[in-house]
Parts: sequence; structure tokens; C-alpha cells
Amino acid sequence: MVSVHKYTVEENLPHKFGEYVLQRQEDALEKAKVFNVAISGGSLINVLEEALIDDSTIAPKIKWNKWNVYFVDERIVPLDHKDSNYCAFKETVLDKLDVLPKVYPIDDSLVDAGAEAYKEIATDYEEVLPTKLDLLLLGCGPDGHTCSLFPGDHHKYLINEKTERVLWCHDSPKPPSDRITITLPVMKDAEAICFVSMGSSKQDAMRHIFDLKDTAMPSALVNELFGSKVSWFVDDKAFETVTSKY
Repeated sequence: MVSVHKYTVEENLPHKFGEYVLQRQEDALEKAKVFNVAISGGSLINVLEEALIDDSTIAPKIKWNKWNVYFVDERIVPLDHKDSNYCAFKETVLDKLDVLPKVYPIDDSLVDAGAEAYKEIATDYEEVLPTKLDLLLLGCGPDGHTCSLFPGDHHKYLINEKTERVLWCHDSPKPPSDRITITLPVMKDAEAICFVSMGSSKQDAMRHIFDLKDTAMPSALVNELFGSKVSWFVDDKAFETVTSKY
């Protein structure tokens, strides 16, 4: 069953999320020398900053030099472009650290080379990903998308993929349209999956995911397929209209 952690603003969701990430780090490092994490972009990166850098009780315990950081999806743009998840992570997190993790961005030398090159970017990134990630840190859009796995029949080629672990998404409804994204096989093999969802703009998605169990939404499908290892950190605004006990 999915684990849901709901907090008010006063209860400091980023701190609780930071404690969760710290525990996942410690669990991973008991078994291996590195902590393999894949992150999404958007508001999650700001929560990472609040939880792992700004929080004085969590920050000293984060062993950044043992982290390998990957991206669950990335826009096919130069790494210094404002739409790049890597760029956002660098400016918000990396530039504030004295000790750096090892980070694996896409090869942006091919971003202007067209469709066949975009497939190559996805294939190359699949080769970089470990077979098993210790933690996936995901967001959830107002439409229920996660990574660059979007709802709708015309995106089934992404959500239905059974073997390829990274695909080129060529028709994102949010610009830029060209991205790479991990697929469900990566989630299946991951040790743990964690979503963060905050704010009233997520209310409708949360109701569809938790009350209606609407698996047309990719985030709800992740819950259904991998629920025992899925955690959600949500605030009371996002969950205001949810009535189920999850």
C-alpha cells in the first residue's frame, strides 16, 4: 500500500521529506559505497534545496560525495538553458555545495541534430543509468503526469513501454516538446519511489489519484503497480479534496 505523509505548512514538509531522504541514503550506504538517486525537475528541486541545504539539522548529514545523481526526465535543450532540469539543479543545489555529488546530465552536444539524434540521447542515457536506483524523487503535475510520462492515448507509447528504460518523448504537451524520460521498467527495478506534491493546483490530480484511482493518470498507475515502495509527501492544500484513506 502507498505510504502518504501529509503536513500543514507549519509542520514543515521539507524537513520531514529531508528526514526520509536521509534515511534512504543511510540504508543505501549500508549496502554499497554510493547512493544512486534520480530526480525530476520543477518544484521538487526547490524542495531539495529547503530540505537538504537550508535545513541545519539535515544538511550536515547529507553525504553528497557518495551521491550519484541522475534525472528521471530532461528537456532536450543545452545544459545552460533555462528549461534544463540540470541547469535548475545546478543553480539551486549544486552551486551552493562545497562537496559535490557525481551528476549525470544528458549529452547536449546533440540537441540541435534532430529526431534521430534525440533517440540517441535517450539510448545513451539508458546506458548511463544503473540497473537499480536506490531512490526516485518525482513530482506530479496537475494533469497527473510524472517524469515525462503524460496521460492520453497519444502518449501510450511511453507508458506502455516494457523493455526500453529511457525513451525520447517527442510530443510533450508542455514545451519544450522534445524530452527524454525514464519508463516504468526503471520504476519497477528501483528500491524506493517518492513523490512530492504541494499546493492547491494539485487538488484535482490528488483526488483522481487517491479517491478515483484513475490509472489513466501516470502517477496513479505508479501507485497501482509499485505501491508497496511508493511514498508521497503532500501538503494539506494539495490534499484538501481527498476523502479516501489512500
